[in-house]
Amino acid sequence: MVALQRVILFPGQGAQRPGMGAAVFDAYPELLAHAEDIAGFSMRDFFLDCPAERFSDTRYVQPALYTVNALHYRRYMEEGGAQPIFLAGHSLGEFNALQAAGVFDFETGLRLVKKRALLMSESHGGGMAAVLGLNAEEVVQVIAENNLSDLSVANFNSDLQLVISGPLESIKRAEEVFYDNYAIKYVVLKVSGAFHSTMLDTAATEFGEYLQAFSFSPPQLPVISNRTACPYTAAAVVRNLAEHINQPVRWRQSVVYMRAHGAGEFIEMSGAALLLDMIKNIGADNI
Repeated sequence: MVALQRVILFPGQGAQRPGMGAAVFDAYPELLAHAEDIAGFSMRDFFLDCPAERFSDTRYVQPALYTVNALHYRRYMEEGGAQPIFLAGHSLGEFNALQAAGVFDFETGLRLVKKRALLMSESHGGGMAAVLGLNAEEVVQVIAENNLSDLSVANFNSDLQLVISGPLESIKRAEEVFYDNYAIKYVVLKVSGAFHSTMLDTAATEFGEYLQAFSFSPPQLPVISNRTACPYTAAAVVRNLAEHINQPVRWRQSVVYMRAHGAGEFIEMSGAALLLDMIKNIGADNI
């Protein structure tokens, strides 16, 4: 029998909230200052005194949240936290998982995230919505049967929570359709684009080209890929990170994989609990 062990999780965009990061910012002032120099804005101010429209702007959210996640993990390790058997991150959080596994250092990861955020922000007219109460097969069926072919599943989050992505007008129009098809809840998300959809194809291509300038090390700990729901290999880093932009996040499948391979305790960095809440609604079945 496989012993159940710890997994470290890193949340992605949507986990940001006012006041976030204060404790770790105070603990690592020099690293924060270096991060702010690279990012080009004050992360402390971003979390404390930020206009609402900027607080959902991916150009700021991604670098700021990457930094908070990384500092939380650094503090966790310095305080003697147990080494995990897996690292995993949801969307943006996957960059933190790779950094924690030694694939690249903190600074390189922040530069990658900054470029990724800029490219993703250049896609306009898109949106996303969370659909609760329907499973993946049901969501896909609703899309297919209601002339919503420009929408697609962006995040397979749990058994009964998915996120769809596509043109904002279609996202808004789909709300009534999903309620008519027994969705429990439909929430248009405060994001600045149709992430993890074909509307980001150009961004994915350009990010793939940008990645060619970097060298990456093999993961020192297993990192579960959003793209494949299986551990990263060194050869797959560039391809996975490029496709990560316009392909869906297979979070539910990733959790099923980790549980099947010994994961018993999940710890979420950044002080959030979004991923832990998702995991509560992921049943133990086949991938």
